[in-house]
Amino acid sequence: MRLLEERIRTEGKVLEGGVLKVDGFLNHQIDVTLLQELGKEFFRLYHNCTVNKILTIEASGIGIACITAQFFDCPVVFAKKSKSKNISDQVYASQVESFTHCVTNTILVSRDYLSEHDRVLIIDDFLANGAAIKGLLNLCYRAGATVVGCGICVEKAFQPGGERIRQTGVRVESLARVASMSPADGITFVP
Repeated sequence: MRLLEERIRTEGKVLEGGVLKVDGFLNHQIDVTLLQELGKEFFRLYHNCTVNKILTIEASGIGIACITAQFFDCPVVFAKKSKSKNISDQVYASQVESFTHCVTNTILVSRDYLSEHDRVLIIDDFLANGAAIKGLLNLCYRAGATVVGCGICVEKAFQPGGERIRQTGVRVESLARVASMSPADGITFVP
């Protein structure tokens, strides 16, 4: 998606350690107009898949998922990274290692909000090594839900996550696929 690629090219910053900083418009300060366009594009890509639920992981994917859900007219469920008092013990759980934060989280979704009746579109801001997506897929499979695909804003195509997920047979649609990036050379995209 050229609009997203242009924003990444002009406002994104490549940090040491393989981090692409786009928090000025995508996942810390959020450009809602941009997210509206991303949501429209995800709807265009998956409109014929009978999506009845969108699943993401806290926190960066929530805004994108919510705006996308408006186009599908369905609820958003987000996997929580910690258990609170208001969550029962009736949950699906999965372990997820965070590339950005260098920690492993147990993500949780209440069994009340994910079931075998759901046709799920997974939405997330980034796909690098694929750990978050694999964790979300695991939650869906435990619930017996059907995963129609994954909508990713930014895929680091030079890292193995996208290929790993695609090899399992899951459809992955990434709006911007980064081919390479470095602080010295900038960012290039997969054509």
